[in-house]
Amino acid sequence: MLYYLFNYLDRVFDFPGAGVFNYISFRAAMALITSLIISLAFGKTIIEFIRRKQIGETIRELGLEGQTQKKGTPTMGGLIIIGAIIIPTLLFAKVHNVYILLMLITTVWLGAIGFLDDYIKVFKKDKEGLKGKFKIIGQIGIGLIVGCVLYFHPDVVVKERVLSTSKDLGTISSNVENKLNSPKYAETPIKTLKTTIPFSKNNELDYGKFISWACDDCLKYGWIIFIPMVILIVTAVSNGANITDGIDGLAAGTSAIIGTVLGILAYVSGNTVFADYLNIMYIPNSGELVVFIAAFIGGCIGFLWYNSFPAQVFMGDTGSLAIGGIIAVYAIAIRKELLIPILCGVFVVENLSVIMQVYYFKYQKKKRGLEFAQANRLFKMAPLHHHYQKVGFHESKIVMRFFIVGIALAVLTFVTLKLR
Repeated sequence: MLYYLFNYLDRVFDFPGAGVFNYISFRAAMALITSLIISLAFGKTIIEFIRRKQIGETIRELGLEGQTQKKGTPTMGGLIIIGAIIIPTLLFAKVHNVYILLMLITTVWLGAIGFLDDYIKVFKKDKEGLKGKFKIIGQIGIGLIVGCVLYFHPDVVVKERVLSTSKDLGTISSNVENKLNSPKYAETPIKTLKTTIPFSKNNELDYGKFISWACDDCLKYGWIIFIPMVILIVTAVSNGANITDGIDGLAAGTSAIIGTVLGILAYVSGNTVFADYLNIMYIPNSGELVVFIAAFIGGCIGFLWYNSFPAQVFMGDTGSLAIGGIIAVYAIAIRKELLIPILCGVFVVENLSVIMQVYYFKYQKKKRGLEFAQANRLFKMAPLHHHYQKVGFHESKIVMRFFIVGIALAVLTFVTLKLR
């Protein structure tokens, strides 16, 4: 909204300083600051409101140190994050941008599913919350919407790289020739299902190639692979963030690290100079996503103020499902979804630890009996952060070490753009 206001003042009245709103970097910085102010200034008010409504966390007895002290801690704190994302985005982003609209829809959609789950747990006193199948249906629904928009919307395009020839340029100097022969981008954008693939010399993968063998023109039916892939990624990352939200500050801090990397990737993908240097595809209009992710980072950090140990509020599924879905859809929008296993390594490992625990238990139960399976679990408890709690590590130490791992994975994600 402020973007449109100051853009109008700049064009019509030549208002001093109004032109600064044309710069993504300025609007992203303002979104980050505003998000922090909202989460810090209104966070306590929201927490007190939740406390008065007696929206407290119901704690399952897991035998973990300090667990009983958390009983009654307000939940649904994800409302702080969601508010701190939506308000600055509406203020500083170009709301008509298809990517921004898609991110706002994702935030509200998955936030609503999480809110409904928390509501059932707290007010209906049902520890199971929203039935798992309804959560999955909701995640599939937003995945389907995202996949269809990214495939069919005319504004979702890329500019392919082209190679100028020395003959066309009339150059005679080999040094100049090398410089001018560097890849450039076509003037006309195209619809394509290409995405960035790590550790590959030609670092682009077209989903249509998975079915191109079936017929000569089957490449155009790549959406048959792309849309299910989007649904899978959104569901997996959303659930991964939900599982990671088990100890104070872990999900919020890890998400802020991931968001920072995605913001940088969106900025370089929307800038021809940086995209050319990094040899990645140029995605017109994707730079606007930097404003959204700045608000996301600010919301996560601001929430961490209240959620760090000992937590004054838990984000609940209201926050965890939303931030996981945001990360997934954002990565897909900038065509970096195949980097998720590296960038979101903490989420992946947490997810895998639960899957491995369940299947190992079933295998041992079938092979050696229930008593042996119960006494010889793969992990002392799943997900992985609870295993380390059982081992004897304080949760603050676990969180900080997971943050360190998250930062290392973030650096590795950048490195993959050059390791081919």
